[in-house]
Amino acid sequence: MDKQAKINFLKSLPMFGSLNEVELAQLADAAQYKMAPRYHFVYMPDEAAEHLYLLVKGRVKTGTFSGEGREIIKELVGPQMMFGDLTLAGETKRSEFAQSLHDGAEFLVVRLTDFYQLMQDNQRLVFACMTHISQRLQRVEERLANLVVKDARERIIEFLQNTATREGRRVGFETLVKHHLTQQEIASLTGTSRQTVTSVFNELKRSNLIYFNRNSILIRDVEKLA
Repeated sequence: MDKQAKINFLKSLPMFGSLNEVELAQLADAAQYKMAPRYHFVYMPDEAAEHLYLLVKGRVKTGTFSGEGREIIKELVGPQMMFGDLTLAGETKRSEFAQSLHDGAEFLVVRLTDFYQLMQDNQRLVFACMTHISQRLQRVEERLANLVVKDARERIIEFLQNTATREGRRVGFETLVKHHLTQQEIASLTGTSRQTVTSVFNELKRSNLIYFNRNSILIRDVEKLA
C-alpha cells in the first residue's frame, strides 16, 4: 500500500476529517500497512498497548477470555473502523484480544506516540477522539442494558436485525447476510449459549423467517423478525 493509497484511505475516515493535506501525509508516513492471515491474533491480553489499528479490509473480532478460558466477544470490527483504541482512554496493557476472522485482515498500524504528536497540533482531532471513545462506551452500555432487559431469544433476533442493517444485501423483500461466524461466536456476541442460538435459528427456519448455512443467513423479511 503506497503513501497515496494510505492518504486516500485516511481521508475516508470521519475521525480524520479535520486533518489537512500535510497532516494526512504525516499520518500516512507514520502508518505501517500490515496483513494478517485468517484467525491470526493481532494482539493478546497483557501485551503493551502502544499502537492503534485502522482496518482497511476484512474483519476483526475483539474480546476477552473468562477464568475458565471461554471466549467473550466484545465487538466485531469492519473496514474503516479503528481497534486497539482503548489506548486513547489511557490503557497501557491490552485488556482484550484482537483476532482476524475468516478472510484475514489488512490494516494500518500507528504508534501511539506518533498519534499523540499529531493530536498536539490539531485540537479538532482531540475532540474527534473523545467522540469516538464516547461512542464506544455507549455501545458497551447498550449491550449491558440488553443483557439485563432482554431475554436470549430477543438478543439473538436483535443480532440478526442489526447485522442485516449493517451488512445485508437486499434481494426483493429478502436480505442476504454473509458472515462466516460460527454459532458459538454468535452466542458469545449475544451473551447466550451455542445451544440457544441453534434452537432459535431452527425455530426461525421452521417458521420460514430465515434460511441459513455455514456462511450466510437469508432473512425473508427483517420486519417480521420483531
